[in-house]
Amino acid sequence: MENRTENGHGNSGKEIRVWCDGCYDMVHFGHANSLRQAKALGQKLIVGIHNDEDITKNKGPPVFTQEERYKMVRGIKWVDEVVEDAPYVTTLETLDKYDCDFCVHGDDITLTADGVDTYHLVKKALRYKEVSRTAGVSTTDLVGRMLLLTKNHFKQGDKEYEVEKADHTARSPWTGCSQFLPTTQKIIQFSDGKAPKPTDKIVYVAGAFDLFHVGHLDFLEKAKEHGDYLIVGLHTDPIVNQYKGGNYPIMNLHERVLSVLACKYVNEVVIGAPYSVTADLMEHFNVGLVCHGQTHIALDVGNIDPYAIPKQMGKFVLIDSGNTITTEDIVERIIRHRLEFEQRNKKKEKKEIEVYEAMQKVKLAQKSG
Repeated sequence: MENRTENGHGNSGKEIRVWCDGCYDMVHFGHANSLRQAKALGQKLIVGIHNDEDITKNKGPPVFTQEERYKMVRGIKWVDEVVEDAPYVTTLETLDKYDCDFCVHGDDITLTADGVDTYHLVKKALRYKEVSRTAGVSTTDLVGRMLLLTKNHFKQGDKEYEVEKADHTARSPWTGCSQFLPTTQKIIQFSDGKAPKPTDKIVYVAGAFDLFHVGHLDFLEKAKEHGDYLIVGLHTDPIVNQYKGGNYPIMNLHERVLSVLACKYVNEVVIGAPYSVTADLMEHFNVGLVCHGQTHIALDVGNIDPYAIPKQMGKFVLIDSGNTITTEDIVERIIRHRLEFEQRNKKKEKKEIEVYEAMQKVKLAQKSG
């Protein structure tokens, strides 16, 4: 490869193209944060996504279909291109085919069904870089929360950010993290920080946006088409639980904020928005239109229509995204295939622990040698 200057360009002025790949199942803010860091290492980010067959063979059945996963990754604000049906083991030929300078992955280990590091070829060629994975979240973890069917992931008080696990022994050192620690810095990193222009038509939508999925993505894309600047109000965990019941939300408020901020259609998020859209909110954000999808609208306390104010102002519209998938549908997939996903999680944890312990032995031997 040609020599690179400090600004990320080569001597020829060629832009740096960064390659990432993976399953990107149940795309969450951990995936988005990894892609954000990868994009910062160059100018263009190309993301390869494995197909369902390869994932099932090497890791176990994915929760989302490959078409859903392709669409979800395209919806992340830092992604420039998506390559479908990317090979499970990253090769130099793949990097060269898409004119990528190097491959980026989180600081965990990804293995094939035979226990081979999927990045061993690009690592050997010194065309591999690592970024820090986001502690406290993984697809394995989210599937576990749904299988547990508890409300422990949104406890209040001093337990507010703790995520309960079914088994606290023999956890993977990479995807077995038990706690997500939200910070203002992380929100700043995910936010584009741009205020609306005076001439912008501001669209407001609100909801739980739990387990951010393709149904949410398609709805937000349609909502954005109604204006220039899209604000998403996120309800608090107790309010979501009040109108959804069960163990909802699966993801706590802070996690949902990052998931929504990573969406390329979203400009701003209201953290802990009121369930009923108020006149004060409409005025404060200069909202020109309030949108809602085709899902049921639960009444607020006192049997009040939460959208009564924008309706009275003539600033409310129901939109149809053409996608009927809901968070409940995703949870139903998990429950329906409970044994498969439990086995997948256990297999993945066991394999990662074995690799981690082997790595620790090598490090210990190197120190003593």
